[in-house]
Formats: sequence, C-alpha cells, structure tokens
Amino acid sequence: MRQEVGGDIRVMVISPGFTESELADSISDENARIGMKEFRKLCIPADAIARSIVFAIEQPDDVDVSEIIVRPTASPY
Repeated sequence: MRQEVGGDIRVMVISPGFTESELADSISDENARIGMKEFRKLCIPADAIARSIVFAIEQPDDVDVSEIIVRPTASPY
C-alpha cells in the first residue's frame, strides 16, 4: 500500500492473536459453546491489540513498524 500511494505514509500489518469476543455466546451447539468458552480462557483482551496499535502510531515519524503479531503468553500456539 505504501508503494502504491507513495510519499511518507506508514503502513502496518497487525496479526491479533486469540482475542476476547462475544463469539462463544452465539454458538448454538451447547457442547461447542462450552468448549469455546473454555478455550477462550487463554485469550487476551481487545485492549491489548489497541495498545499495540497505539505503540506503533506513537513512534517517531522516521520509524515504520511494519508488522506486529500479538498473542497471549498463555497460548500454546
């Protein structure tokens, strides 16, 4: 994207790991819902992703954070 637009814009890829959401609440199969809720105990709050974005934005103008991968420390993946 930066190459297409040109100039001094900064572009970043953020790969969020397992993040809290209401997804598990909407699963209709009870066993799957329970399993997902159990699995989601390892996830990180959405504000962890937001803090990562803020970190990248707050860098000096001459710094380009190209990619951030954020994942929970408790995750085996």
